[in-house]
Amino acid sequence: MISVVIPTLDAERGLAATLSALVEAAVEGLVREVIVADGGSRDATQRIVEEMGATFIPVSAGRGAQLAAGARHARMPWILFLHGDTILEPGWEREASDFMRRVDQSPAGPRAACFRFSLDDIGLAPRLLEGAVQLRSTMLALPYGDQGLLIPRRLYDEVGGFRELPIMEDVDIVNRIGRRRLVTLRSQALTSARRYRSEGYVGRIARNQTCLALYMLGVSPDRIARLYERRRPLDAARSREIKSA
Repeated sequence: MISVVIPTLDAERGLAATLSALVEAAVEGLVREVIVADGGSRDATQRIVEEMGATFIPVSAGRGAQLAAGARHARMPWILFLHGDTILEPGWEREASDFMRRVDQSPAGPRAACFRFSLDDIGLAPRLLEGAVQLRSTMLALPYGDQGLLIPRRLYDEVGGFRELPIMEDVDIVNRIGRRRLVTLRSQALTSARRYRSEGYVGRIARNQTCLALYMLGVSPDRIARLYERRRPLDAARSREIKSA
């Protein structure tokens, strides 16, 4: 049984589709609760959450803090962390259920899983990016948060859960999980390509890889976030989006 945790910030554009993809699993009894940890939305996010029957909890802005807060409210033995603009493909619940059953019955100890990265865009650039992400996930066991994270509560607690970091919270937790305890499922997690289209694929990929390289070199997430914000002067609305990116 799964608790789904979704961090949001002004997520009305794609949230209904994200929640709708969980309905079949809820009907089958696999998903028992959906917790939306909101960082201060000013749009219709709360109304959508309540209309869809999920639980809305207001928390401090910042994806790491929101994920950690949502996990504290979760009551089920498994937690699925999912971004508010990511849609799991039909049938994901069957593969996830099989994976959970194998883990629960295995004497080898707990493991976690992510989904295959997919973008809702056409053309060569998104397909090349999908291939690169799949290679990174397979070879390095280094998925990002937009691939989701399905993890047993006991493993989540063992590694210390999400840390309240301003950036790189997804890389931080998968590093602590370790490649031997992380599996990529076949089911796709379809993610909005809006930021790639607005920033350009080259610019967005360069931003992500620069942040990752700095983090791997030991630069603190606080400093990475400050460096990125200084390099890209943004208006207030865009700044709010970056804090949840």
